[in-house]
Amino acid sequence: MKVNVTKAKMLAGQPAFGYELGMGSALVAEALASTGIDYLQIDNQHGDWGPDSTLAALVAIEGGSATPIARVARNDYTMIGRLLDLGCMGIVVPMVHTAEDAKAAADAVRFPPLGQRSCGWGRVGRNDPDYWDWIDEQVLLMVQIESITAVENAEAILSTAGVDGCWIGPSDLAFSMGIHPKNSADDDRHARAIERAAEACQNTGKIPGIACGSPEEAARRAEEGFRFLNAGGDYSLLMDSARAGLKTVGLSGRERVAGTTY
Repeated sequence: MKVNVTKAKMLAGQPAFGYELGMGSALVAEALASTGIDYLQIDNQHGDWGPDSTLAALVAIEGGSATPIARVARNDYTMIGRLLDLGCMGIVVPMVHTAEDAKAAADAVRFPPLGQRSCGWGRVGRNDPDYWDWIDEQVLLMVQIESITAVENAEAILSTAGVDGCWIGPSDLAFSMGIHPKNSADDDRHARAIERAAEACQNTGKIPGIACGSPEEAARRAEEGFRFLNAGGDYSLLMDSARAGLKTVGLSGRERVAGTTY
């Protein structure tokens, strides 16, 4: 049996931190899996992933200590099942606006009688004949609260059997409220909506999560009580390191040396 250490950590009341994988590189996934981060999230909604590269990333992640999680492209029964069959230990479902949306996601994630997931000898079944005995307990389902409609329905969404928690999407939430994401930090309406979603988690005993753009933001949100926290992504980590390196060597990041060949 595989233990979902990220899920266990959050259920124990501790924050879990992850990195988003969007660049479509299994080699990057392999490297980040061994950093000590709690989980890696393969972004099949907005990232540069296809079926083959997603499988390669999951194989690569298994060589490290990070829990393999994926954000599915949409709330789709077959897409969710295929990601689980490939070896995901957690699924993030975007754009869950109602309890009906949440039930559809929950049904796709767990086998009967808890859900309606179809059993078949995918990769996980071939590699572990006991998979069906333990996965329903270990799998993690996080639904995205990322619209004002979802905030209004948050308690009903999070009361849905099989939903382990939510992952708030601040940017889409802002757009749904008529607020540009660039201005959301200065808008009390946006802050109150996030608070309402977090309170719904507390009232239902579910895991509160929120998308963060940096390790600093993730640490701050952890102090506020959030437990499922992306602390940046592969692209931002790469670019932040590159910019820091340019400052160290005294370049602005836009300078080019005339006549230089590579």
